[in-house]
Amino acid sequence: MERLTFQADGPPLSAYRGAILVTNRTHFWHVLGPGLLFSGAAVGISHLVQATRAGALFGLALVGIIILINAAKYPSFRFGVDYGHAARKSLLAGYRELGLWAPILFCVIIFPMIPIIIAAISATTAGIIAVITGTTLGIPVIASLLLALAAALMIFGGFGWLDRINRVLLAFLIVSTIATTILVLPRVEWGTLADFGWTENSAALLFLVALAGFMPNPMDVSVAQSLWTVESETRMGEREPTTLGEARAAFTTGYVLTAILALCFCIMGAGVMHSNAVTPASDAVGFATQVIGLYRETLGETAAFLASIAALSVMLTTVLAAFDASARVFTSAYSEIADRHEASETRRVFVGLIVFFSVTAMAALFFLLSDFRSFIDFTTSIVFLSAPIVATLNHVVITRCELPDDARPGPVLRYLNILAIGLMLTLAVSYFLL
Repeated sequence: MERLTFQADGPPLSAYRGAILVTNRTHFWHVLGPGLLFSGAAVGISHLVQATRAGALFGLALVGIIILINAAKYPSFRFGVDYGHAARKSLLAGYRELGLWAPILFCVIIFPMIPIIIAAISATTAGIIAVITGTTLGIPVIASLLLALAAALMIFGGFGWLDRINRVLLAFLIVSTIATTILVLPRVEWGTLADFGWTENSAALLFLVALAGFMPNPMDVSVAQSLWTVESETRMGEREPTTLGEARAAFTTGYVLTAILALCFCIMGAGVMHSNAVTPASDAVGFATQVIGLYRETLGETAAFLASIAALSVMLTTVLAAFDASARVFTSAYSEIADRHEASETRRVFVGLIVFFSVTAMAALFFLLSDFRSFIDFTTSIVFLSAPIVATLNHVVITRCELPDDARPGPVLRYLNILAIGLMLTLAVSYFLL
């Protein structure tokens, strides 16, 4: 019997395997983009300042609280991914479906806080830059220059630049933070895990509200997350679209990573500051100097260098993501409230908001930044007070607005979000009472 042979026309099978591998890898990193942007926005004041202060003041006593806060906020942030992927619209479109009152309410409670939030983030970043470079320029000046640079990047670079810069800086952050945490572990007082003395201290309870405000992100970032998801899908073009399961898994990966990094910074504060009975400084430069200086004194130059890289990477990603998120969210709010969706007009609104937030944040830096610690606690606390409202709006949108059935959360996630809203309301009321 004659043996049949086939001669393939074209490249060998190994070339196709390579192409498939590259395509899968490209698809994977593209899908992961919005989740990494969430991490870039999250790992900033909540981690470097508040989680580190939690470790410095209470050792590991608040580790369980940090885990609880991250778990409680997860459903509302995930709803942003679900709605953005399924509807290909911002959560604000869902708010508009509930009625004009919903996006207007969101703007009323969130818009006035944006310049203060950006000012707080830029002041923290400026403190780190001052320590690393040794410059004698004041914090408001350094922060204003940083804001101008970030605004220019957002206006001329847009989402593509933000996505690429965020990936690079986040890689430095993850490696340096984990490495530094491992070096700190032998110095941690593990017995503080079982210390509940803070529950009898009203000042500690107020600090919990400040900790929860930005941990892992302000709740309004759920709207930005829906927009990042839509933007990522739009940029896929004719490539293989992302499934809802892939989008959820990618976001959850970034979210879990964010929570782990929060625990790392708490451990770093506990091992370096609490074990040495050091009270966190009340100014930006002083706090940054304290953290980096104590690493240098106790663990050597290598750890101090890693801490510097981690701290700067943390804050640079947060500044860029905060700018993009704020302008993107309120551009979407304008489109939904005014029912104006022309690309040229929304572009003008986006640029105008970037400039407006830059100028008003600079004004806040020069006129409100008298005490860094109080300024940060005030900012994070007022942000937290709006969280139950935003979480409730997200819950109503994801359960009542028009969506495919597979985009709606299961009963476990819905009940968890209801419990989280109740917990956040309780903390908000306690804050006012205290």
